[in-house]
Order: sequence, then structure tokens, then C-alpha cells
Amino acid sequence: MKFLHLFSFLKIKNSMNVADYIKKVPKAELHLHIEGTFEPELMFEIAQRNKVEIPYQSVEEVKKAYQFSCLQDFLDIYYAGASVLLYEKDFYDLTMAYFKHCAEENVVHTEIMFDPQTHTKRGVSFETVINGIQKAREDAKEKYGISSLLIMSYLRHLSEEDAFETLEQSLPYKHLIKAVGLDSSEKGNPPSKFQKVFEASVKEGYVPVAHAGEEGPAEYIWEALDLLKIARIDHGNNCLTDEVLVKRLVDEKIALTVCPLSNLELQVVKNLKDHPLKKMLNLGLKATVNSDDPAYFGGYMNANFLQIAEALDLTQEEIKTLVKNSFEYSLLSDDEKQKYLIQVENFE
Repeated sequence: MKFLHLFSFLKIKNSMNVADYIKKVPKAELHLHIEGTFEPELMFEIAQRNKVEIPYQSVEEVKKAYQFSCLQDFLDIYYAGASVLLYEKDFYDLTMAYFKHCAEENVVHTEIMFDPQTHTKRGVSFETVINGIQKAREDAKEKYGISSLLIMSYLRHLSEEDAFETLEQSLPYKHLIKAVGLDSSEKGNPPSKFQKVFEASVKEGYVPVAHAGEEGPAEYIWEALDLLKIARIDHGNNCLTDEVLVKRLVDEKIALTVCPLSNLELQVVKNLKDHPLKKMLNLGLKATVNSDDPAYFGGYMNANFLQIAEALDLTQEEIKTLVKNSFEYSLLSDDEKQKYLIQVENFE
């Protein structure tokens, strides 16, 4: 009986150590949509400031609407919320609110996705969007010491022609943008639909990444690799249905930006205990942990790490691997990666 009690105590003690490690270790976030950090309170504040009507009467009503059965349920609310963003200050406030969370959670580097078409289709200029985000990036670097890069995402439910328009609009600001991505409704919108605009984007110097294999099949991941020539896969859960694909991802060291709480909320997994993250690590896949759209999915980086660590009984060494992967497969320079990797290695 005493041995059982001691075992329980050690397990609790170890679990507390893992939780403490998660909260304090320096981390990088590679899969984050800035529009998905729009907390209900800020949404209401900006809606009132801009005199924009939204289909919810209170913050509580918005929170109740955050029950999703699939990706499209979420996207409907996501676009409704984004409709209140009109001015540079709005995008600044949105982005700075996210950086504040980063500072509180020891996220020292983040690669932020933004969706220009969500705004330009409403008559908000590309310039307004990127200037607000950029000023927040500069202030966050000065105030919190957080480094960041921007990923301009094309909306896959729109046409490739629309994506080309966005590429053209981005060119005066391409010194501010590191990469291009592909997001929004995956089903029925394969990567092949955007092959030409990705080729053009790479010619302009953008690094290609893409959402694939979240709700879409493993074939979409093959397309992202072969046709879009991506450097990193966002989500990628369904790679596990194809052993040949898994081997290729391992051999080519293509990282997966995995989002546990997003997967849970969007019913990609029914329970975090069923999440494939640990299996990915065991297979040698370069998985990372990220928050995706944290205002909608119940948690920022630490919540994602803490909940998946508990659900899958991850060790501190496995957490460390995930954290190191996030820096190693970031879009930072090799020197910057090494600086952060040394910090993680020396962290106790």
C-alpha cells in the first residue's frame, strides 16, 4: 500500500514538473491565424468603436456559439467576427492582444498567418491590414522581445485568380512577409487548385507552406508536397493513413504544425486521448504544437501543451522534443534557430 502511495506521489510530482516546464520553457508558435485570436471582449469593443453590427447581442452569446461540428461551422463565426476589423488601429489592437498572450506564456518567436482576402473582399485595403499588424510586430519586439514572421495565407474556398490578385497587392510589402500559406475550407479545395499562384509566389521570394490533411485526405498532402513544393505542412493529421507518405515526411524532414485543441473542437478527434501526436513522434515525424485559432478553440500555446501532455501522458523529454522542433522547423535563419535551441537545451 505504501509503495502504491509513493508511486502516486511521484507521478503527481512528475506531472507538476512537466506542467511547470511547459509554462516556463521558451517556445515558438508556427501555426497561428491572427484573425483567430479575436477574443469576444475585443470583438465587441471594436464593433462598438466602429459602429458595426454583429449577429450576437453579448459576449456570452458569442461564447455559446463556439460549438463546432466541423471546420465550416467555425469558419462561419470566424468571418462574422472579422467583419468588425476596418482600420489600422483594429489590426494593431488585435495583434498586440495576441503578443501579450505570447509574453505571458513564454512564446519568444511566432509565425503569424493573416488572411488578406477576408478583409480586402470587404473593401479594407491590404495596406491597412499589414500596416496595423506590422506596427504591432515592431512594438512587441521592443516591449516583449518577441520575434515574429508573417505568413500571407490564400483562402482556398476562393479562386486562384483571387489569390493572384492578393499576390499582386502584397508585392509593395513583400519585405515584411516571409511566406505564403493556404487555409480555409479544405474539403473540395485541393492544393492543386493553387499550383500556379504558389509557383508565382515562390518566384517573388515567398516560402510556401499549406494546410493539408486536416479534414482533407492524405492525397492533399502529396499534392502540397509535389505541386506546391511546400516547406512545412499545417496540421497533416491524415498523413498517418498512408505509410509511404509518413516515410517521405520523415525522410525529407517536413514538419507538421499540429493543433491539438483545434483538432478537438473541430471534431478531427473525439477525445484528446485519441490524438495522434505521440504516434507522430514515435514514427519520427517532426511534429510541433500550436494553437491555430486560440480565441475560438479554448486555449493558447500553454493550454495546448498542458492538455495534450496530460491526455497522452507525455514526458518532459517529449515536450522538449516538440519545443525544439518548433524552433528547428521555423522560418528563422540558422543562426537565430541555434540561439533559441541553445536556450531550450540549457533550460532547467
